[in-house]
Amino acid sequence: MRARRCSGTGPTGRALGLEAAVFAPRPRYAMSALTAMFDPGQGWAAGIHLSAIVDKSAEIGDGVAIGPLSVIGAGARIGAGTVIGPQCHVGADVRIGPGGLLREGVRIGARVVIGARFIAQPGVAIGGDGFSFVTPEVSGVEKVRETLGERGEIRARGWARIHSLGAVEIGDDVEIGANATVDSGTIRPTRIGDGTKIDNLVMIGHNVEIGRDCLLCGHVGIAGSTRIGDNVVLAGKTGVSDNIFIGDNVITGGGTIVLANIPAGRVMLGYPAMKMEATMELFKGFRRLRRLFADVAELKKTVSNRTAND
Repeated sequence: MRARRCSGTGPTGRALGLEAAVFAPRPRYAMSALTAMFDPGQGWAAGIHLSAIVDKSAEIGDGVAIGPLSVIGAGARIGAGTVIGPQCHVGADVRIGPGGLLREGVRIGARVVIGARFIAQPGVAIGGDGFSFVTPEVSGVEKVRETLGERGEIRARGWARIHSLGAVEIGDDVEIGANATVDSGTIRPTRIGDGTKIDNLVMIGHNVEIGRDCLLCGHVGIAGSTRIGDNVVLAGKTGVSDNIFIGDNVITGGGTIVLANIPAGRVMLGYPAMKMEATMELFKGFRRLRRLFADVAELKKTVSNRTAND
């Protein structure tokens, strides 16, 4: 981005006492560089704090900082220049690339692989087990999904746990917001592509695959085994059902519930998700319903009166 420097600032600039000004054609983009320059950081000390526990088999790169009460597990590899804040946990055999930042209380489970320049905000949890349970016999829940309503005989039965063996793989330049969670895959890893940014309180289920440069806004929930393409934007409170596919460059509006595959390039809104223009027409129709009911009632009254007079 190029900025223009102008010595004649016009009436507004002179009123502010300015002799010159810099005009940025993309002001918010300019803010990304300016805020990076002025960010004072968290004030953590360099080096490894005396209260940190680092397994002797862990490999710690040059310039790594590890904060108070943090734990680095056996066989973990931490890339050069990574900063790990206080009370973090990095599990066994985890790989974190260079230049990462783990804020306070981040938890990373065993065997997670993370690329370069990763940022995790406070409370992020990566590598928890997926929500996978099964019953010895076909359950009412399974029948409802097949029959869309009929659940059959209701019987109490226990849930058997399916363990998550697949861990998580995260690309370069990924950021994950505070208290977001990413579950491990059942057999294969859960995957997040390069450059993807994930907001606070986002839930990513087991076996999910997310492409490059996606934006997942606050309270998004993605159920297991869903595949999401590149450059996808899911607005706040978007919910995505399991085992479906969302194509490249898809955008969903806030509160959208995705129950079926979405082709590339679509803009979706509503519950269930439909093309945004179709959903907006439905919303307009809903707002007219009260007036429509009043008009119909008036017509019925008029017809009734005419019938009585005849």
